[in-house]
Amino acid sequence: MHKTTKELILEELKKEEALTVNNFIEKLQITHMAIRKHLKALELDGMIDVEERRSELGRPSKYFVLTAKGDRYFPKNYETISLGFLEDISEMYGEDAVEELFERRKQRQAEAYKTEFKNDVKKDKLYELAAFQDQKGYMTEVIKLDENNYELREYNCPIIDIARDHHVACKCETDMFKEVLETDAVNRVACRTNEDHYCSFHIDLEYVGSN
Repeated sequence: MHKTTKELILEELKKEEALTVNNFIEKLQITHMAIRKHLKALELDGMIDVEERRSELGRPSKYFVLTAKGDRYFPKNYETISLGFLEDISEMYGEDAVEELFERRKQRQAEAYKTEFKNDVKKDKLYELAAFQDQKGYMTEVIKLDENNYELREYNCPIIDIARDHHVACKCETDMFKEVLETDAVNRVACRTNEDHYCSFHIDLEYVGSN
């Protein structure tokens, strides 16, 4: 599906957090006048804001950042999970009951993904997993570190408010990745709930572990 320039601008800011006009020109390959026009429109819509920061050379430069409204452009699909509902469950039955719900959700996701996999090679499974997560709104990217080690990034979290209150959601996601990729060497090294800009997983596909 073709994306508009405004959509591409928002996606770049979701990935990089803050960018200058020249950054956008380089990334999107459009003219200075065109990018200025789109940035102004997004600023007027309240989707982005301008901050003055010091560049690497020490000079102040104007950087564009996403606003809260701009961040809401990205999917927040709670998959029938209600934050208030989880809080009620926790109050009535304890946090263990909430953890059990997430464990069951994890198992359903793992079984669904394993059914959808078209490849047996772990590397191919990783890219398929990233595509599945991307379809659910996680805005994923796979980065190859070496022959067996990869980084999986998720620039968006559709259940971020739930994950902030119930960290078991993050644990279950990591465990689900381990199960479907058949390796215990899946380590979450960055997390949106810790105010990192994106969630990041380092994955060693050669390591097997207990699976």
